[in-house]
Amino acid sequence: MYRPRLIPCLLIQGGDLVKTIGFSSPKYIGDPLHAVHLFNEFNADELILLDIKATKENRCIPIDFVRNVGEEANMPFSVGGGIKSLEEIRQLLEAGAERVVLGTVAAETPSFVREASERFGKSTIAVCIDIKYSFWGKLQVVARNGQKVISADVVGFAKEMERMGAGELLIQSVNKDGTYQGLEVAVLQEVSQSVGIPVVGLGGLASMEEIRIIHPRTYLNGYAAGSLFIYQGKHRGVLVNYPSSDEVKKLFN
Repeated sequence: MYRPRLIPCLLIQGGDLVKTIGFSSPKYIGDPLHAVHLFNEFNADELILLDIKATKENRCIPIDFVRNVGEEANMPFSVGGGIKSLEEIRQLLEAGAERVVLGTVAAETPSFVREASERFGKSTIAVCIDIKYSFWGKLQVVARNGQKVISADVVGFAKEMERMGAGELLIQSVNKDGTYQGLEVAVLQEVSQSVGIPVVGLGGLASMEEIRIIHPRTYLNGYAAGSLFIYQGKHRGVLVNYPSSDEVKKLFN
């Protein structure tokens, strides 16, 4: 069986590592650089780091912070949060990021994805598509921390991002964020079958066992999670963790 990437997703706020539920009530967890150091020791496949206040505060994820991560991390990592210019992308890549994650700017100005892809290469540009249930129970593409509806056609929007030059799609569920209720399997399956670029699922991953069960259907290129790799047990005790190589082999053999 194809072995997907297992990706811790770290949320950053004011230089701190935090965790949210449904994109709300960020809880302080600790020092993000310490978490990076631990994931080094665990030989994590890669990391995603997202600054959750950057868009609202009209700024980019801090370059100095990304540089510090680059000096610490032994694995590839992607960064996102408030990115809206080619110059910011250049600085983030030079600071050590392998890939940038475009969210609100991609949703509001799709042509920027093409500009970025043409300038820096498709492999360096990922688009995070936030999805959220409407009042009527239909999944929609949203932006600005889930507050702005962009499209009622998730698959169509994913295809548009591929046409614009995205090298990877991160499909993130607002409703499932931090809940352990399971990924949005149906839409992830539909998106992964509709595009020809890597797709990563994020939001609600319940366990490693869930990946083993759903992977033959979704066939995603990666599974990302925050709570699963940061908390331990039903009381959500903070314990940075990651499956061993033997545990990973058992999942996909």
